[in-house]
Amino acid sequence: MDNKSINLINIDFNQKKIFKKISTTSNRYIQNCFEVAFDLIKNRYSNKFINGPISKKTFLNKKFLGITEFIAKKFSTKKNAMLIYNKELSVCPVTTHLPLKFVSNNIKKKVIQEKIDLINRFYKKNFNIKPRIGVLGLNPHCETIDKFNEDEKIIKPIIKYLKRSRYNVSGPLSADTAFLKDNRKNFDVILGMYHDQVLTPIKTLFEYDAINITLGLPFIRISPDHGPNQKMLGKNLSNPLSLIRAISFLEKN
Repeated sequence: MDNKSINLINIDFNQKKIFKKISTTSNRYIQNCFEVAFDLIKNRYSNKFINGPISKKTFLNKKFLGITEFIAKKFSTKKNAMLIYNKELSVCPVTTHLPLKFVSNNIKKKVIQEKIDLINRFYKKNFNIKPRIGVLGLNPHCETIDKFNEDEKIIKPIIKYLKRSRYNVSGPLSADTAFLKDNRKNFDVILGMYHDQVLTPIKTLFEYDAINITLGLPFIRISPDHGPNQKMLGKNLSNPLSLIRAISFLEKN
């Protein structure tokens, strides 16, 4: 292998027709692709990794919350974060593909601190800046009629502690107004408590102009910020912007 040409490794698929829909055959193919890529990373042929959209439902078969956790497990990485990156504003969920009924019990001070630390390290290493991080509350308006308020008991104290530790962090912020133009301009990253709390607004703002970066790995891993859409197979209508942005980011970093 060298860096002066495109090096291709053939992974057999044995498909009978092009644009075949997701199946156990395609899952085996994806697994084989990952294994070859992991071997290349572990043997230091590269420190950059990119994968296309993958159906988590069929490929992971409920063994992992997402591809982020799947890859982190393969490299024994316990601390990781899913950063949805755009140069204007990025977001990161504390919990990823977790059902809403389990979110509250998984909001922990330690986990919030780990995500913020990973974000801070990433921006320092790649952009040489201390990122301005806004942290959303869990409850509507950061209030609740329940006796236990996660915003007051968990989120606010860890933010106060991290401020003393010289992180540029603020919150908890009310999620319904944090993404307004005059508010979001104050942040480089907004940390949310669950997936759709931050993924919905950033996809509304930037659509396909964002990429998924896994923080905490011993290499750079990126994927487009969207999944596969079987209804688009073979139609040549899919928007390639997120994939283009992913490739461009790897070229520059």
